Amino acid sequence: MKSITEFAQPVLQKVLAAKTALASEGKTPEEIAAALGETFKLEGDKLKYIQAAADLVVDKQSVRRVMVASFAEGETAPAKYQKIEDTYYLVETLDLTKPAPAAPTKGGGRGGPRQGGNRSGGGPKGSPWGASPEEIEAKKKSSKAAASAKKS
Repeated sequence: MKSITEFAQPVLQKVLAAKTALASEGKTPEEIAAALGETFKLEGDKLKYIQAAADLVVDKQSVRRVMVASFAEGETAPAKYQKIEDTYYLVETLDLTKPAPAAPTKGGGRGGPRQGGNRSGGGPKGSPWGASPEEIEAKKKSSKAAASAKKS
């Protein structure tokens, strides 16, 4: 396979808009091709490729790009490619798949919500860089209070 060129979705939309505007004015296909060539600074094969690509995406939604390729003798084109004359076109679309619904979790177990690094429960996790100075002081005070309560 030899990739010849590709056309992005914004360019194809502009070409389609210009083509429909020219067609509504009553222009012939030759006049439309000449006007598109002047507007988009295209000529020869590139003009032929962009017109064919625009025709392929006329009624498609969410097109990403159209790739233009040619295949050597003996090579078979994949099923997604469409042949127009001696050239193959691949219309790539955006996959707008819906995300999978979140499975209800009951807590714990495989894949369930995990508890933070502290063992006191599912509270917010502390800083990954260690305890803050305030947390260290609070811990010291609580351990001193527990020790003094144990002695008495």
